[in-house]
Amino acid sequence: MFSDTGHNWRQHRQEDSFGAFPGNSNADSVVQYKLEQSVIARYLRLIPLDWNPTGRIGLRLEIYGCRYTSDVANFDGGSSLVYRLSVRPSWTEMEVISLKFKTLRNSGTLLHAEGQRDHSLTLVLEKGRLLLYHQQGLSSSSSGQLLVTLGSLLDDQHWHHIKLERLNAHLNLTVDKNTQQVHIPAELSSWDIHQLSLGTVQGHGLQKPILSNRNFHGCLENLLYNDLNLIELAKKNNHQVSMMGNVTFSCAEPVLVAVTFTDSQSSLMLQGLRSWSSGVISVALQFRTWNKAGLLVTFDLPQQEGTVWLYLSEARLRLQISRAGRAQLELSAGSGLNDGQWHSVEMNSRQDQLSITVDKDEGATAHTSIPLPMTPESQLFFGGCPADEDRQECVNPFRVFQGCMRLLGLDNQPVDLIKVQQRLLGNYSHLQIDMCGIIDRCSPSHCEHGGRCTQSWSTFHCNCSNSGYRGATCHSSTYEQSCEAYKHKGNTSGHYYIDVDGSGPVKPQLIYCNMTEDTAWMVVQHNNTELTRVQSSPEKIQHSAHFDYASEEEQLESIISQSDHCEQELSYHCRKSRLLNTPEGSPFSWWVGGPDPGQVQTHWGGALPGSRQCACGLQDNCLDSNHYCNCDTDLDQWANDSGLLIHKETLPVRSLVLGDVTRPGSEAAYRVGPLLCHGDKNFWNAAFFDKETSYLHFPTFHGELNADISFLFKTTSSSGVFLENLGIKDFIRIELSSSSEVVFSFDVGNGPLEVRVEASVQLNDNRWHSVRAERNVKEASLRVDEFPAATQEAPADGHIHLQLNSQLFIGGTASRQKGFLGCIRSLQLNGATLDLEERAKITPGVRPGCPGHCSSYGSLCQNHGRCVERDNGFSCDCGPSAYTGSFCHQEISASFTSTTSIVYNLQEPYEPSRNSSTMPSSIYSEMTLRGENLSLSFRTNQSPALLLYINSFYREYLALLINKHDELELRYKLHSSRDVEVLGSRVMNLADGHLHSLTIRRLADTVSVQIDQNAREDFNLTSDVEFNSIKMLILGRVQESDELDSELAGLASLGFTGCLSGVHLNSISPLKSALLHPDSHVIVTGPLVESSCGSSSPANPYTAETTHSLTGVIAVVIFISVSALAILARFICSRKETYRNQDVKASQPDDIHELPFSSQADSQCAPRENQKEFFI
Repeated sequence: MFSDTGHNWRQHRQEDSFGAFPGNSNADSVVQYKLEQSVIARYLRLIPLDWNPTGRIGLRLEIYGCRYTSDVANFDGGSSLVYRLSVRPSWTEMEVISLKFKTLRNSGTLLHAEGQRDHSLTLVLEKGRLLLYHQQGLSSSSSGQLLVTLGSLLDDQHWHHIKLERLNAHLNLTVDKNTQQVHIPAELSSWDIHQLSLGTVQGHGLQKPILSNRNFHGCLENLLYNDLNLIELAKKNNHQVSMMGNVTFSCAEPVLVAVTFTDSQSSLMLQGLRSWSSGVISVALQFRTWNKAGLLVTFDLPQQEGTVWLYLSEARLRLQISRAGRAQLELSAGSGLNDGQWHSVEMNSRQDQLSITVDKDEGATAHTSIPLPMTPESQLFFGGCPADEDRQECVNPFRVFQGCMRLLGLDNQPVDLIKVQQRLLGNYSHLQIDMCGIIDRCSPSHCEHGGRCTQSWSTFHCNCSNSGYRGATCHSSTYEQSCEAYKHKGNTSGHYYIDVDGSGPVKPQLIYCNMTEDTAWMVVQHNNTELTRVQSSPEKIQHSAHFDYASEEEQLESIISQSDHCEQELSYHCRKSRLLNTPEGSPFSWWVGGPDPGQVQTHWGGALPGSRQCACGLQDNCLDSNHYCNCDTDLDQWANDSGLLIHKETLPVRSLVLGDVTRPGSEAAYRVGPLLCHGDKNFWNAAFFDKETSYLHFPTFHGELNADISFLFKTTSSSGVFLENLGIKDFIRIELSSSSEVVFSFDVGNGPLEVRVEASVQLNDNRWHSVRAERNVKEASLRVDEFPAATQEAPADGHIHLQLNSQLFIGGTASRQKGFLGCIRSLQLNGATLDLEERAKITPGVRPGCPGHCSSYGSLCQNHGRCVERDNGFSCDCGPSAYTGSFCHQEISASFTSTTSIVYNLQEPYEPSRNSSTMPSSIYSEMTLRGENLSLSFRTNQSPALLLYINSFYREYLALLINKHDELELRYKLHSSRDVEVLGSRVMNLADGHLHSLTIRRLADTVSVQIDQNAREDFNLTSDVEFNSIKMLILGRVQESDELDSELAGLASLGFTGCLSGVHLNSISPLKSALLHPDSHVIVTGPLVESSCGSSSPANPYTAETTHSLTGVIAVVIFISVSALAILARFICSRKETYRNQDVKASQPDDIHELPFSSQADSQCAPRENQKEFFI
């Protein structure tokens, strides 16, 4: 500990922990210890923490220091010192004011600097914090603009250093070790000081003081303005320095002995006074704390068998009197008493009145008429109850007090705490006397990115709400760094917050991500992306436009730099309005682009930078070969020059100037599209380590207070070191310790610590796994994939700085431990990506890049979509799927009316040559199905209704319909000479206007049907198992119904009114083909409109209305159809046509799940991997 006066000790700290060092272990050895931070003091106090168990107690001490010069001035609250420059100095680039101060008052004006144009800067102390204000104007009545707040607990009667530096337009304020750059008004950049006032504001008197009637009360030391010692000038009565009031040149040191209650065992006991027998009692004290709760003082009432507690609860002062275990009285006063400031408390009791008062005039007072009958034998316990004895007279049902107390008084008599320390008065345990050990853990705040810091006596907490960051110190971003990263988490197009640098300083931004099948585009809008017509005006020589982007400058630069590709549309539509003129002449128009503030660009969209051409000039197809832009032809008709700007160094477009828009007859319009970028260099940056001895090395990792490390890996090895960085004693390491465990270990001077995550799956499965490790001053955490994170709290008051000095090793270690075998990707340290690929290109045993992403991301391709490998990532091939979108997740839906029909031709008949002798049995190719996988969704109010119909060249068919009972029917006719087989579902109310999903699977004679989430229904066919020579699939109205029986013919002629979505039969998607890939296979008649009716929203009212209008007609048609069917059924042939080739039928394995269309009898198997759907 150290002190100036022998009182008010201050504990030495190194970093943010208590300073302790080893002593002698014998009588001869010399132990040297160099303080990392210098101490200026007159008194030192050593506190032994441990004794040598084998030796004797002894100490021989020498102290080495430096000469120190001190010029001190004392201000009593009514005095001041003013320095006036007699000659206005020439303007200088740098001005520096430095001083030291000490005070017991938490508020007061330290310094006021005035300059030209009536600008002034004022440094004030308010509630123990230093505030810097700016004021302007002689008659300014405002309290000034607050520029910065720095420091805390500066009213502790210790010396604090202040330095105010102005370098051109930059202003730095330093308080002790903490420096903050201040953003000052532009007019202060060339501002000179004319007058300095110390201790108070001594100006022209027209500006309103920042702190009225609150002058500084304390001492200033070594007050320097540039190289001028103002206190020394004052001592010499220099004419430039004037003193007002009682300024003395020695520091008055009032002795206020404080006591610190450090932990749960701290307590202080004082004996009652003899005067208490009169019934008049007074207890007073001052305290400061960060805790919301804690016992201040308690004592018993023996005569009434009661107890009094004066305590803090929810940062309010409360008094409770209890008798026989029941609260008889409760009083409360004050609020917000855990702000770290000194607060005074008085408790006064007379025969007819009991009162508690907080902060005298500034606080609150509560009264009651219950007296406190205390005796001289009463004992008062402050802070808590002694823990070493079983004292019946002290019971504390509340939390103990942690904080500082001073100015304890009983009946207006001060308690001599030095006598308490000497065991001459009262008793105590676990106290620090003659010092206040309070620490402001929120100044400076360890909470990053705008997190709000709150604290208690022993720790602090960061509230990260609405900051976009998480963790104990709000260090790690909750958002991804690109649209590419969102896409590979399975997200589809939409607005997302993008944090381009992760835990770095750039703020998250809301960006639209357009997820296509191959690319994830980031779309950055600006204030005018529409086609804008230029209004010609004789008064204007040029037309200019400026574009303000939704993203901030740092965000724009980061997006462009980390993207693989960026582009921006630049279009110009012209009529007698020239654009660039000839390459030899001055351009009429230009634009400004590139990093802020941008550079003038004279090329147009689609051309090369510096070419002074448009796209047509580059392609040599302009309207006039003598010009390089269409608009430069200067025709009296509309033309345009449009194209994409794709060179990232020229993006984004910031402004546009059009010069040839004022001539008579000139017309023009322009469009600057949004900035579009795709690809993420960081996300796919990878390296493959194929030897245990191979590694990559990078410069030392600097993460002294906060370090986050994230990466992805895949391996088949059961162990290996991912990364390691060493210091003299400190280190940091992440490794795969077993096939299912990752370990994060480090040492910051408190001894090695480990954080482990044991996964429930094998991590060496050659699939991508994510690792995120973070270490800050509060805790260390480790997360693997989506498993619960493991955390390890940092030791209280331990070392907090991670000090490394060796190279950072990736994939191996400096000590040649077992290296890592496999791939590491997207390695980021504190938001900065390490370029593994570039370093791997020049490192033996390491290869850049790492293929094989479908094993990890293939599950994102939905609905039969196929994962396709790419160098950087993957894409989903939606050809085999009825869906579309980046993950084959978007249903293809369409609204049908009664006249809509989609015919998908599955097979065309052969056209034999004129002289051919082909047998009739070979006229049709044999496309034979032994099973179907059919899925679709529908929404309708129509019943009965035909949903889908498939026929063949041999009058066989499959019909899917809703019957008149609103139930599903599946009709198979697989033998022309046998009766149709009707499979009916028991699920009811399918024509209710809600969306229903349907899946039908047939394998030979086994059929399963599942509707929505209902139980699967199984059926068996008895007639046949082959669907031969299928011809076409029809959705909606069936135009030709000659081959249908009368019932189906009547139903088919009505068409379908409602919604169909996601129609998929084996490997074809007829609805998708009709809407997105119309070709010769698909014939669409009637209105067909793609819609979102496949969503789960209610049915279209128009659809319901149309369907109900057909109910009567459908009933009549059904009656006629059923009657006709009953008559015709008696005459159906009992066998198939003789010309059918029966040899193509063959039994198939039972485990077939996918049954594609095939024209070969021996091809009735699962689809091959390269099978695709082709639209010809």
